[in-house]
Amino acid sequence: MPTITVDAARIPYRVVGDGPETVILVHGTGPGSGMWDNLLDAFTDRYTLLLPDLSGSEAAEDDGAELTIDTLAAQVNAVIEHAGRGPVHVVGFSLGAVIATAAAARRPDQVRRLVAASGWINSDDEYLRNMMTVWLSLAGDPAAFGRYATLTAFSRGFLNRIGREGVEAAAAFMQPTPGTLRHIALDLDLDITTLLPRVQAPTLVIGCTQDATIPVENARRLHAAIAGSEYAEFDTGHVVLAEQPEAFTRTVRDFLAAA
Repeated sequence: MPTITVDAARIPYRVVGDGPETVILVHGTGPGSGMWDNLLDAFTDRYTLLLPDLSGSEAAEDDGAELTIDTLAAQVNAVIEHAGRGPVHVVGFSLGAVIATAAAARRPDQVRRLVAASGWINSDDEYLRNMMTVWLSLAGDPAAFGRYATLTAFSRGFLNRIGREGVEAAAAFMQPTPGTLRHIALDLDLDITTLLPRVQAPTLVIGCTQDATIPVENARRLHAAIAGSEYAEFDTGHVVLAEQPEAFTRTVRDFLAAA
């Protein structure tokens, strides 16, 4: 697995597939790039996938300093440059959507198309700020932290579909790590307002109508702020990748194929 040094961080990334076009998948708050694993087979017939583990993920190594969007966007752009396959398509989910948008704004020469799913601009939404604050305050109780994260990540219908065993597994998986807490602290503080006019790549913004983590109005604001962007909406909770993976990948592939 390639590993690059970006300032004080060592960032590993996986390369999956050998398609003629390249997509970098940018993970959100949590353990890292494994969040994409259930979708990889849906892309590798056409695309080579780059899956970085950014600072705060379990696989990355750094000095533990406070994270910034600039830091993480620089890591994404460094992976693209190191892989030598640019310009690439950039797809980000949740915090990854914010990072991907910042990366596209800072290095438009490296980005062909941008997809920002379940993202936001800043924490001016008081619901979002309070949700994140409560989530962070539960760090001392890992079981409660994981259960709260599960509750806000998925729609009620999805939780009932996966049943008790699935819910308990999700709650255990979502218990906090030091890196996750660093990500949440960043979630509370980030603001990419000034970067949005610099996004040049054709962009698809995706929102989720039942999102209890990042309410859908935030995705709609992001879409409105990126000139010429397209918008798609799913009737799911925050983690559309889990709730409607086939529809999500089809929508993303259709957008990328229009390049």
